[in-house]
Amino acid sequence: MASKKIAALGLGALLVVAGLAPAAHAAGPDLDRRELQRTLDEVPKGGVAGAYSAVQDGWQRWRGAAGLADLEAGRPTRPAMYHRIGSITKTFVATAVLQQAERGKVELDAPVEQYLPGLLPDRRITVRMLLNHTNHVGDYDTALITGPDSLEEMRVRQYTDEELVRLGLGVGPSGEPGQTPGSYSNTNYIVLGMLLDKVTAMPAERYITRHVIQRAGLSDTFFPRTPNLPRPHSKAYTSFFGSFPLRDFSTFNMSWGGTAGALVSTTEDLNRFFRALLTGRLIGQAQLAEMRTTVPITPGPGVPDTFAYGLGLIAYDTPCGKVWGHDGGVIGMATLSFSTADGARQASSGINTTWHPGIEAGQQAWVVHTVGAICGTTPQAKAADTTGLLLEANAPVKR
Repeated sequence: MASKKIAALGLGALLVVAGLAPAAHAAGPDLDRRELQRTLDEVPKGGVAGAYSAVQDGWQRWRGAAGLADLEAGRPTRPAMYHRIGSITKTFVATAVLQQAERGKVELDAPVEQYLPGLLPDRRITVRMLLNHTNHVGDYDTALITGPDSLEEMRVRQYTDEELVRLGLGVGPSGEPGQTPGSYSNTNYIVLGMLLDKVTAMPAERYITRHVIQRAGLSDTFFPRTPNLPRPHSKAYTSFFGSFPLRDFSTFNMSWGGTAGALVSTTEDLNRFFRALLTGRLIGQAQLAEMRTTVPITPGPGVPDTFAYGLGLIAYDTPCGKVWGHDGGVIGMATLSFSTADGARQASSGINTTWHPGIEAGQQAWVVHTVGAICGTTPQAKAADTTGLLLEANAPVKR
């Protein structure tokens, strides 16, 4: 079994942008490029190997990078590097499901049994409960992350969707279907991928590529076909809380992520995606309203903190008010992607070091940079407890 520390930090834990206050002055109407680069440079100074970031505000764009993509070779990061975005994949999947709801192919409050007979033992579970994590099916990550050696096993193993669902069911339920707060579970979005397979009569990854990724105009976002990332990409470093020296996990069989967390993208493509989504180019206003209807969710069983989760979309409280997006992480990489509610401004960033002692200051700097990027302010962190702020960045599992 995963340790209590892993369960608390990694299994469905969310970044919580709390305890951040705005600076004494806000940025002007133009992007403060010098300040954006300055705050990004603080990330590697705090122990993270490297970071990259992009901001879009109307027609204005900025992108930057800091630190190293390859510690051994001394190769610097570049802004346009491909990056595993983990559970931001869930927002793409939820968008695809809501497209099907818009077309009358899926009823959000219909039981999953109606579409996938016999898959889930509790027939009370609905499609909506999968989307907002209130069905309380166990998270298969709990069964996969069992210690340092499990990372190497996962790296090369090919998992099927059915196997991942069985693992999640084997973990056991965290509550009754519909009960709030819900409990974050990657298993839910594997089931949603299987539902898309059924109702679209094509593999979910193909449907999402055609009707979400391509429709949003993304050219650098895809489900990986091999364990290798295309160039340019950073390495992905973790030591599993110091269990071994920093190791590169950028080559990885992402079948364990699937429709819960396998997508590869760039920070600029993520900005394009959230702009397309929140300005109504991918789903209509009625579906956007459904997506932004939130319920309280805990990161996982036994973790008391809650956050506001919609249908594949998270509401974050920041110094400039509520913003929307998602965060995600895989082994060695973590990502944040935020958008204002009107889709006018986006900020996305990634780091290439997770679950490693001594990177807390870098993680804190990452939050400060990204919140400042979406708000146009320079927030100052009041709290020093970065594990409370950056649970996902500390975790090698996707969310």
